[in-house]
Amino acid sequence: MSNPNLTSSHAAAASSSAAATEGLLRPALALFILLSLVTGLLYPLAVTGIAQLAFPAAANGSLIVRDGRVLGSPLIGQAFSEPQHFWGRPSATGPMSHNASASSGSNLGPLNPALAEAVKSRVEALRAADPGNDAPVPVDLVTASASGLDPHISRAAADYQLARVAKARGLSQELVRTLVDRHTEGRWLGFLGEPRVNVLLLNLALDEQTGG
Repeated sequence: MSNPNLTSSHAAAASSSAAATEGLLRPALALFILLSLVTGLLYPLAVTGIAQLAFPAAANGSLIVRDGRVLGSPLIGQAFSEPQHFWGRPSATGPMSHNASASSGSNLGPLNPALAEAVKSRVEALRAADPGNDAPVPVDLVTASASGLDPHISRAAADYQLARVAKARGLSQELVRTLVDRHTEGRWLGFLGEPRVNVLLLNLALDEQTGG
């Protein structure tokens, strides 16, 4: 025969355990909902609102808009291939180059035959576009960046293309060099990184100079 006192004790213990569990779940659930609202809704809305008010251009991608048409962003590289434009770094993004929604690199090692072949074809394209240029080809013109979206080239890469661009546009090399100088950005804080040229901004300045 079962002991009624023991059964009653077990029932009381079970009831007490259920009450304790319920007591823990309620504040935990309430805290979860509260933090979800704060970090997942209120905070993003607040930061977005402040950014739109204080830095609207930067918050929307630093887009360059002219005559109602978006020309690009100085933060994202573009695929220029015309002889009258400076060319940026190659891009390994897919399914097409300079795809801002799929930033990626080629991840090819220095001994990979595919990389050697890609570099060779890029050198040939540069030589074909400027047959009289026998200067060494800067490495950033034939190798893709890790992001595939680098908007800058080195000053050496800009200087390498200067004569070709000047000839294609019917401009003096001195004038084109002046524009390159204006669009050459120095080292961060005076000592970090290397001087670089924003390709989109430079090409837009050239288009303004020659009317497109």
